Amino acid sequence: MANLKEIKRKISSVKGTQKTTRAMKLVSSAKLKRAEEVAKRSKVYALKLTELLNEIAQKMNNSSGEIDNIFFYENPNPKVVDIVFVSADKGLCGGFNYQTIKRVNKLRKEYSNATIRLSGIGKKGIAFFRYNNIDMINQIEDLSASPDYDKASKFISTLVEDFIQGKTDKIILVYNGYVNMITQEIVEQQLLPVDSSTVELKSVSMSELEVEPDDDDTIIDALVKKYIDYTMYYALLNSLAAEHSARMQAMDAATNNAGEMVKKLTVKYNKARQEAITTELIEIISGMESLK
Repeated sequence: MANLKEIKRKISSVKGTQKTTRAMKLVSSAKLKRAEEVAKRSKVYALKLTELLNEIAQKMNNSSGEIDNIFFYENPNPKVVDIVFVSADKGLCGGFNYQTIKRVNKLRKEYSNATIRLSGIGKKGIAFFRYNNIDMINQIEDLSASPDYDKASKFISTLVEDFIQGKTDKIILVYNGYVNMITQEIVEQQLLPVDSSTVELKSVSMSELEVEPDDDDTIIDALVKKYIDYTMYYALLNSLAAEHSARMQAMDAATNNAGEMVKKLTVKYNKARQEAITTELIEIISGMESLK
C-alpha cells in the first residue's frame, strides 16, 4: 500500500510539473509573437542602414579597390580581438545558451595566437565564463531580456573607441539568432573592421546619393558608428525572439515528456494496485481454507 501511495504522489507531482511547462509554453508563444514582430521591423531598418553604408563605401573606393578609412582597415595578423556574445538572462530554453558559448569557445581557439578580450551580455553566458575563471572586460545583465538601444549603444561604444585608438584589431559579435518558430541559428558577425567584401552592392543606384569629397570621412565615420550601434541592438532583439522560440520548444518537449511519464506511472500504479488486490484475495481465500 505504501508503494501505491508513493506512485500516486509521483503522478500528482508530474501532473503539476506538466501544468507548469504547458503554461510556460503558452507564455513563451505569446512573447515570441511580439518579439518576432519587433525583430522584423528592426530588420528592415538595419537593411536600409547597411544599404546606405554600402553605397557611400563604394564611392570611397580608391584606385586599388580598397576603402581608405580606419573602420575598413583589415589587419591580417590581429594581435587583440574583442569577442562580444549575447546570451539569455533566463534558463529553461534547451541548448540555446550552450550553442552561443560553444561558438565563443571555438573562436577563442581560432584566435589562440592573439589576446582575446571577452565581453558578455546575459546572465547565463556570464555565469558560465565566470565559473570557469575566464575574465571579461565588459559585462551586463538584464539587457538581453529587455533590449534597450541606448544601453546597447553604450555597451558597444567602449569597444569601438578602443578599436579607433588602436587598442584592438577586431570586434566579433556572436549570438543565437531567430530563423523561424522552430529554428535558431548561431550568428557570427565581424563588426569591426567592416568587411569590405560585404559592400559590393551592384543594385545600388549611385545617382540617388551625392556626397562631397571633403565630407566622406565625416559621413562614413558617423554612419559606421550608427551601423554598429544598431547592429548590436538588433542582435539583442533577434536573440530575444530566438530565446522565446527555444523556450517554447523546450517547454513543449517537457510537457510531452511529462505526459508520457504520467502514462507509464499510471500503468505502474494499476499493476501495483492489481497485485495488491490479488494478494489480499489470496490471503482471504487462504484464511477461509484454513478455517475448514
